[in-house]
Amino acid sequence: MSARANILQRLRAAPQATSPLPPDVPAFHAACHAGLAAGTRAARIALFCEKMAFWHGEVVRVTRANWPQTLRELCVTKGVRSLLHGEPHTAALRAAGIGGLKPYDRPVDAWKKELFEDTDASLTSTRGGIAETGTLIIWPDVDEPRLMSLVPPIHFALLDADQLYDDLFGAMREQRWSSGMPTNALLVSGPSKTADIQVTLAYGAHGPKELVVLMLVNEEELK
Repeated sequence: MSARANILQRLRAAPQATSPLPPDVPAFHAACHAGLAAGTRAARIALFCEKMAFWHGEVVRVTRANWPQTLRELCVTKGVRSLLHGEPHTAALRAAGIGGLKPYDRPVDAWKKELFEDTDASLTSTRGGIAETGTLIIWPDVDEPRLMSLVPPIHFALLDADQLYDDLFGAMREQRWSSGMPTNALLVSGPSKTADIQVTLAYGAHGPKELVVLMLVNEEELK
């Protein structure tokens, strides 16, 4: 008998083990957080800002009324001449008088050179944020394709503080991710970065060099 046949015979003769039970993820997280006080909105905001700063990201607190004007001021300060945006924000950006608006309204093949070489910044929506890691949740769609957050040197992201979660599991549970996810979901912590074999981080190597989060908060939370 060959060695191969011998091995296969032994495998077939081995007792069949029972299938392992699937992990109870909710129970695991409940046990990890047992005895801990529930996170507050103020604590989530503070922790998210702290973690985002650690990853070299910038958080600017704004309100629903003034965020377009704040974005205009940031564009002027950072020398942004062209701002890529999706249809959901067109009216607000035009009303704020932001120059160089560039709607994402064509297939990428129709303007690839302009998109990659002549676009200073972009503005995207977010689905929420994770306080524990300082992470944005972005679900690209037809109005705001994935390239919007990956190509321009500066990425402005609009985040509603009402959609800040303590951790990733909390976001997945509260937003019911299991009921349907996009073909591509992004978790973004700071600007683009990479590392060499010595784990030396370099920022902006393969994507945005800057990430500015416009966090929508209440008036009393601006400071």
